[in-house]
Amino acid sequence: MELQFDDLESKKGFFVTKKPDKPTFLPEPERRRRRFTLISVDDHLVEPPNMFTGRVPGRFAELAPRVELDEKGMEYWLYDGKRQYKVGLNAVVGRPIEERSFEPARFDEMRLGAYDIAARVHDMDLNGVYASLNFPSSLAGFAGQRYQLGISDPGLALAVVQAANDWHAEEWAGRFPDRIIPLQLPWLLDPEVGAAEIRRNAARGFRAVTFPELPERLGLPSLHTGYWDPFMAACEETETVICLHVGSSSSAPMTSSDAPSDTIGVLFFGWAMFAGVDWLYSKIPVRFPKIRICLSEGGMGWVAGLLDRLDHVSRYQQVYGTWEGIELTPRETMQRNFWFCAIDDPTGLQQRHQVGVEHVLLESDYPHQDGTWPDTQELLHDQIGSFPADDIRKLTWENASKLFSFPVPAAVQNDPEAY
Repeated sequence: MELQFDDLESKKGFFVTKKPDKPTFLPEPERRRRRFTLISVDDHLVEPPNMFTGRVPGRFAELAPRVELDEKGMEYWLYDGKRQYKVGLNAVVGRPIEERSFEPARFDEMRLGAYDIAARVHDMDLNGVYASLNFPSSLAGFAGQRYQLGISDPGLALAVVQAANDWHAEEWAGRFPDRIIPLQLPWLLDPEVGAAEIRRNAARGFRAVTFPELPERLGLPSLHTGYWDPFMAACEETETVICLHVGSSSSAPMTSSDAPSDTIGVLFFGWAMFAGVDWLYSKIPVRFPKIRICLSEGGMGWVAGLLDRLDHVSRYQQVYGTWEGIELTPRETMQRNFWFCAIDDPTGLQQRHQVGVEHVLLESDYPHQDGTWPDTQELLHDQIGSFPADDIRKLTWENASKLFSFPVPAAVQNDPEAY
């Protein structure tokens, strides 16, 4: 079973905290001790109100996303004539736990670092994060699907996707190119056009693309059809990492329809595991052996067990007839082409060598409810501080630097206080 993201807020027991009349902001934290040089490969940006101003052709200006205020003082995005609330989906960093929910509903209810790049870098400095990769928020959907699916004019949708990528290149990553790893949105409605957009953005420095983890759940062609091959070829050719953020199919796994909402929170990683298997057996990594797939915010505690399961099922390949004439086993292919991300996975990190220590990355998930800001460094020290120095270096920055072709200056490598 699954639950659509738009229905999460109405699920009984989900975010039972109540929105106050006026938000409470916790005292400004002191700058945390920097034990490690750290790259976070999963954070989010909240699309600012001026994001599309002057960035779409004039004929689309009235339909392009813009922020409006309703009669109750709630801000919302108006796009293609439709309202979308939750302007700051779960951007509750810096607020007490009893106020955390799907809000904020206004920009003045968010910490400035959620949508202002200079303030974001300031918050990264407080937290001891040298570099960060930022996914979009609710307006776009984690993979840009909301800009495209169900939009009245494909020309409008393409203009908005390209405008969002232009803004990211110029105003977000472009202003702090040594601190932000550029992440583009994909064009999903035509794989050839999508491939051209990958090449256009790679030529100007984008290192990665966010993509729906399970596109068929969005009404798009399955990974097993071959439909996406032009897009995948462009990603392999340009060394663009495909980031599959959990929840990018606009849904979350659930058990019984009347199960408490805790089950959704516990199983949120589940789509990452399902997606990893779907992508593996689509043979996309076989047809494109140099493609790189990152399972963002999917955790890693499940990975070692899945690798064992791949070996088990492979012993019965004659029954299935799927994985034949392929040099590498499913396990070997997964360990070659996939990267796994940890935010609070102490047991999973202990299994790093079973997974492949060079394929494990770390996250802080700023500005979301389950993020670790401003205490990411201390939490990681508790979980990996006793590891060998070589492992710590790989986990904290080197693996991400290599995967995303994002250099870290030697001075910062050697001293986390050097930036």
